[in-house]
Amino acid sequence: MIPIHWQLGLIAGITIFLGLPIAILPKLDMRARAFLNSLSTGILIFLLIEILGKVLEEVEEAFEHAQSFSASLSSAMPAAFLLVTGVGLGLLGLVWFEKAFIHAKTGETSSLKRTRQLALMIAIGIGIHNFGEGLAIGQEYAAGAHHLAFLLATGFGLHNAAEGFGIAAPMAGYKPGLKFLALLGLIGGLPTLIGSIVGGIWVSEASELFCLSLAGGTILYVIGELLHIGKQLKSEVVAHVGLLTGFFVAFATEVLIHIAR
Repeated sequence: MIPIHWQLGLIAGITIFLGLPIAILPKLDMRARAFLNSLSTGILIFLLIEILGKVLEEVEEAFEHAQSFSASLSSAMPAAFLLVTGVGLGLLGLVWFEKAFIHAKTGETSSLKRTRQLALMIAIGIGIHNFGEGLAIGQEYAAGAHHLAFLLATGFGLHNAAEGFGIAAPMAGYKPGLKFLALLGLIGGLPTLIGSIVGGIWVSEASELFCLSLAGGTILYVIGELLHIGKQLKSEVVAHVGLLTGFFVAFATEVLIHIAR
């Protein structure tokens, strides 16, 4: 029989597919694409704040702990190093990945190819983030907090549905293909299951901090790309409405997670 925490990780991760069908909408005008692009950006901006907020809090606590016990501040440097290294690798790693494995193969890209590439980058960033969420599910279940693990899986599942929407929104109207959407869903959602498996066996604060920092760096890169596309669409009012909508949709799902806890 499949362990319960594996099932919870699977359920929390598979909901990412609920948001992907937005990509198969019929052809959209520029205003609709601007709204959906900004909606995706708003969701990712909230995720970036959420992720880096947690990481920065842990680093600050490490320095405060060293100071309160009159210890050398060097004892807190590993946490700071993990933060800087994770964000740097996440950001620059995607820059390198895109140049080495995407532009090198495709050269000048059409609008469809460009949106597919961008969706892939979003899925990678969200997948790294979801690995951390899976770690939390597995860790809580292994510690005996079964009820909390169930609630976390429920909350993360709702959150992942919004993230799936964030992945697919920039492709709306371009009809990217069901196989490609399925691939994006696996990249973004499967790490939740993998994280729950790993978290049920072993997890450390250092590995969690690094994974969150890495996710923050990748999402920071993607936000920059989405903002660049948003400027090209030139629908400022609609774009700002989409930005606010996406941000507060993501915020609402986060509130549900905290209520569940």
